[in-house]
Amino acid sequence: MVNYSEENGLNSSYTYRLSQDNNGFIWVGSDNGLFRFDGKEFKQYNKKDGLKNIDVLACYPLSNGEIFINPFLNDFAYLKNGKIINSDTNKELRKIQFGHNPDIYIDKESLIIYTTYNPKNMYQYKNGKVSTIPLYFKNNPNITNYVFGFDPANHLLYLSDQKTNIQAYHIINKTTTSCNIPSTKGTAIFRKGDYFIFRHKRTIDIYKRENNYHFKKLQSYTIDENIHQMIVDKNYKIWLCLEKGGSLYFKESLLELDKLKLSTPTRLLDDYIINDIMMDKDNNAWFSTRNNGILFIGDRFFKNYIHLPIKNNSGYITAIAKNDNAIILGYNEAKSGIFNSKKIENIVLEKNRKIEHKAIYAKGNTVIFGLSLNLIQYNILTRKKEILRECNIKNIIPYTENSVLLCTSNDLTVYHYLNKTFTEILKERVYNALPYHQDSIFVGSFKDLYKLNSNTKKKTIFLEGYYFTDLKKLKQNVYIGATNLNGIILFNNKGITRKITEKDGLPTSQIKKIEVENDHTFWASTNSGLCRIEIKEKHFKINNFTQTDGLPSNVVAGCVIKNDTVYVGTSKGLGVLPIHDLFTQQKFIHKKVIINSVNIGNKEFFNTQQHLIGQTPNNNISFNLSFPDYTSQGKINYKYKVEGLNENWQISNSPIITFNTIPPGQYIFKVFGLGYNGKQSYISSDVAFEIKPKFWQTWWFKVFSILVFATVIFLLINLYFQKKRNKKLENLYYEKKIAELELQAIKAQINPHFIYNCLNSIQFLLYKKDYQETENYLDIFSHMIRKTLHYSEKTFMPISEEIEYLSLYLNMEKLRLKDQFEYKITVSEKVDKNWIIPSLLIQPFAENALKHGIANLKDRKGIIDISFNHIDSSLCITIEDNGVGINNTSESMGKANSFGVKLSQKRIETFKQLFDTHIILEINNLQDTQQKPGTQIKLYITPYENQNTSLHH
Repeated sequence: MVNYSEENGLNSSYTYRLSQDNNGFIWVGSDNGLFRFDGKEFKQYNKKDGLKNIDVLACYPLSNGEIFINPFLNDFAYLKNGKIINSDTNKELRKIQFGHNPDIYIDKESLIIYTTYNPKNMYQYKNGKVSTIPLYFKNNPNITNYVFGFDPANHLLYLSDQKTNIQAYHIINKTTTSCNIPSTKGTAIFRKGDYFIFRHKRTIDIYKRENNYHFKKLQSYTIDENIHQMIVDKNYKIWLCLEKGGSLYFKESLLELDKLKLSTPTRLLDDYIINDIMMDKDNNAWFSTRNNGILFIGDRFFKNYIHLPIKNNSGYITAIAKNDNAIILGYNEAKSGIFNSKKIENIVLEKNRKIEHKAIYAKGNTVIFGLSLNLIQYNILTRKKEILRECNIKNIIPYTENSVLLCTSNDLTVYHYLNKTFTEILKERVYNALPYHQDSIFVGSFKDLYKLNSNTKKKTIFLEGYYFTDLKKLKQNVYIGATNLNGIILFNNKGITRKITEKDGLPTSQIKKIEVENDHTFWASTNSGLCRIEIKEKHFKINNFTQTDGLPSNVVAGCVIKNDTVYVGTSKGLGVLPIHDLFTQQKFIHKKVIINSVNIGNKEFFNTQQHLIGQTPNNNISFNLSFPDYTSQGKINYKYKVEGLNENWQISNSPIITFNTIPPGQYIFKVFGLGYNGKQSYISSDVAFEIKPKFWQTWWFKVFSILVFATVIFLLINLYFQKKRNKKLENLYYEKKIAELELQAIKAQINPHFIYNCLNSIQFLLYKKDYQETENYLDIFSHMIRKTLHYSEKTFMPISEEIEYLSLYLNMEKLRLKDQFEYKITVSEKVDKNWIIPSLLIQPFAENALKHGIANLKDRKGIIDISFNHIDSSLCITIEDNGVGINNTSESMGKANSFGVKLSQKRIETFKQLFDTHIILEINNLQDTQQKPGTQIKLYITPYENQNTSLHH
């Protein structure tokens, strides 16, 4: 049983009517407002929340989610979407006026409200609206009509004037019909469906309605005390609340009374004045009390208590044992009990002495009680008891066929209980012992475990640092030790094989006693409940049991097993639990988390089915949760995550889950409830929500911003490079102007150079007085002068004209030198003679070959070979002679460095700079490359389309 009071948040001791809504919440009417309980916290509604009268008699949950509130005398209100609506807010409620507290009948989402004392009107409330149903009784002024039941399906109101028979009033036809049962003065009538219970003084009469006006009496029952309140729960079970405290519960349902008789009722809660009793959806029992808050009894515990009503079963059990026929109990005083055939026979070992039991041994009719100061032997058959000795018993261990080991604060002793003799084995404090060999015993001290040879008395340390509270043998060479701080230790003759602690699933690492079920299963008793441990090959399975599973208390001193039942000694009596029933517990809790409200920013949403929207910067969100699993008795956690934000599950014991500064997006909040023993709700509760961004956080604004930023960067970069390009073009313009001036200067140098050379030739002819040759030479020279002047004005010239100019020049030189050389000009088929090349580019190289290469040859005739070819997309012009070469004489040195060649090289560089024309000059000594005399000049001109030069091919 759990008592919820002010310490738990129920800020009222005087409680009235209890109810449960569709979500599973428990509602409590009290003298200090209305309370809602979700299994973990109480939420209070009082004056500041809108109640005009905080003395709330009852509330009525409706199918549409509203909670109709019935305060004392007319200040009606209802709770909707988390807010209380009173008669100031909704004036419809002012229509409901009574001089006495009314009864209320729920019909789905509507209510029928009427007073039980001479009603004149009935009222129907539905969705905030109130309608009046007038009543027309043929009232005698001297007669008072009491209303005790309304049947909306047949439109009948049942009345009692406590003098004549029960009357059935048809609220539509306004007719009254007499029924077949009388009502007498002082009779209270309670109706549940077709069953009517008449209470007169200490007697109850139960009737069943066979039709609208005829009732059949089923049974009567009389008790010895005055009845304060009469209740029929949802299972049609009768409860009688007594004036002096406590309640009587009848196990038989009203639905069974045609065949069964009412048995003796079970008495509960004698110390409490009960105002109301409710069985919730899970058959847990709730009790509202006068000055003691509300009480809760879980379904399993309630069933065990009701179906196994053991008298005197409330003692604080500190030790438990069994023999072939009974369960032996030792209490926290010098009293014991023997449980057999659903009864506990009390045994007073020493009167009025508060010494507790430490251990019990039972075999046959012999029972040895080990108390904190005495050792007592008791015979069940003769009921004879004998104090054996005064000692501080720590434990009693079976030893041989007719003896036990006594672990005391002074020694370890063998007690032979047939001849009642003692044999001391070890003279020191011993807390525990376990025989494991014929002459060997495990002996436990306050901090270590030893191996003791009982013959030689030799003691050897075995396990250090463990305080064993109990030792048991599981199977051959496998032992179990219950420790005070280290959980459960499994060991063999060599040492520890396995440890089991809280990390593995135990509710606590402080273990009191061990009970072996079979060679792979055992039970552990703790202050946090009872554990069953099943050892597998490589792992183990742990089941934990508490009051939720039917234990009288979680403080368990020990247990014993008989057949398929475990008998558990607790601080609140003996628990008798079939093992099969313990394992029928479900893996999941068939409830789901209730999301009471969602708060986004400063706005609270109660309807979580609607589209929940928040917006940055108000993007903090919190969820108000409840998990109405009452059997977990407040030990409730929440396992949650937000899909789209974090995929990891988190666990919290707070019902308020808050997330701060959630980024814009669409999310789903998922939450499971975690209850008793970590069981999870069978399904998650989900709610979708959206955080909308401000306009500067939207994708289109981001794209627009990126585009604007990119455009600005592009313009800035473009402006920068444009300025740089303009500067470069400006520099290029000036460079080209300078280059053009240089080219003109070069051309101006070429013409005088050429004329100077020709005049030297003419002078030479005149010196020889060769006038005819001089005349021919002057004629060719005049042509040359004209062409030179013509081409010196042009930057480019076709290959055909270059060939014509070269032929004219070489013929003129051939005339001057009297056929001392021959020349040849060849053009490849790959070369188009219309291709354009820089003007007057080749003549200086031909002149240089003639003057420095072959002019002074004595042994051979000079040859000049000029060719035009197309190689690898470049025009290749070759000027080759068979002269002396460039490395043989000082004369030849001037060949490569002549004024004409220097001017040509300078022209090439100027062309490259001015027209982006690629011209490569190569000068080769044929002696080095081809082992023959002469020099080879190669010009590679790469075609380049340019609107300024028109150089192409």
